Amino acid sequence: MDDYELDRIASDNPALTAPAAQHRSRGNEALSGSSQTTVASAGFTKYDVGWRKVVRNFSPSWFSVTMGTGIVSLLLIAIPFKAAWLYWLSVAFFGLNAVLFTCAFFISVFRYTVYPEIWTVMIADSVNSLFLGTIPMGFATLISAWCSLCVPYWGPWAVTFAWVCWMIDSVVAVAVTISLTVLLISASHRQALDRITAAQLLPIAASIVAAGTGARVAEHLPDPDNALATILASYVMWGMATPLAMTVLVMYYTRLALHKLPPREIVVSSFLPLGPLGMGGYAITYLGHVSRTVFPATQFFSDLPVAGDVFFVNGVFIALVMWAFGLTWLCFALASIWKSRPFPFNMGWWGFTFPLGVMALSTMEIGNIFPSLFFKVLGTIFAVTVALLWCVVAAGTARGAWSGKLFNAPCLKSLPKTENIVRQDVAEKEKVLSRT
Repeated sequence: MDDYELDRIASDNPALTAPAAQHRSRGNEALSGSSQTTVASAGFTKYDVGWRKVVRNFSPSWFSVTMGTGIVSLLLIAIPFKAAWLYWLSVAFFGLNAVLFTCAFFISVFRYTVYPEIWTVMIADSVNSLFLGTIPMGFATLISAWCSLCVPYWGPWAVTFAWVCWMIDSVVAVAVTISLTVLLISASHRQALDRITAAQLLPIAASIVAAGTGARVAEHLPDPDNALATILASYVMWGMATPLAMTVLVMYYTRLALHKLPPREIVVSSFLPLGPLGMGGYAITYLGHVSRTVFPATQFFSDLPVAGDVFFVNGVFIALVMWAFGLTWLCFALASIWKSRPFPFNMGWWGFTFPLGVMALSTMEIGNIFPSLFFKVLGTIFAVTVALLWCVVAAGTARGAWSGKLFNAPCLKSLPKTENIVRQDVAEKEKVLSRT
């Protein structure tokens, strides 16, 4: 595979972040402030070093770090075999996730404020724009953890805060789901089937995650009418996104059947189908669980007192079917990883954590409903696996961020070539200084 092909794969990569120019050395050694001439002679601009490089290359895919960290916090809470140390470890992950999300959010705001032209090229990029879906999903993990860890101790104001945050998250999630899908189908250039990836599920999954978070919030709302409105809105979001996710899965399976496994640089994306399947099953089950309490309290379906139970039973059946389908895709993903080993580390490795994490949540929720020791134990095994994977991926991310190798946004290649002008200006100044 030649350099051009590697560039193309990396830039279209759902894992996404295998750096587009990873095979070209940019010289990550430190540059002193007095060596502008050295910068020019090495082919650098001021955008290739220091804080500018970090900010300009801080793509939305970095929010996948908050998704992976947040799901570990939720899993530690949900593990059915309770222990005090699990609770405090969950609190630690919740605090870490809050710090990571805050930093990522403000860096992103600064990025698009200082360099507004990057927003245009990022939105136009059919791959990198999909990662906007990771922003509401990362925020949703914070809301869910807040409901479990903070609401029981901090009372009514914490519930109101969670409800407001959920409404903001839901608006953003639906906007991302609709707008990015419209942009995808209205793009001027055609998308070949062999370039369809599981990353297409990211903006769609955002609405499914918001629906599941809505169930968690509605459970704590003191006003039954507000809880009912939250539940109905969550059902609508689930209905908007879940069938669309199934449609994308059909396209992705067709792509795999006709064009075989994706390159090993992006093979981790094979786990992404577990996201909408696992979270979809968890959301529909939890919504039914809350409906059993809210429907009678609001006289919803007053002519059918068992309406809440009907919603709950149907939700459990749908969740079980989705869990089984997710198990099939998990087998596909494991087989893909086995056949493609070894594969290089990149930000796409965070695709291990959140999809498998929501699969674990769905498994443990089914185990609580039946109840079933098998599902409880299997869900706990999944949860421990996700926690261990988080440690491995977090360590690799920390090393890559420190060296600067992971800060690479392929969409920047579409910017106007102003950087070439900067290089020429620096070179001209160097010539003038040498003459004098």
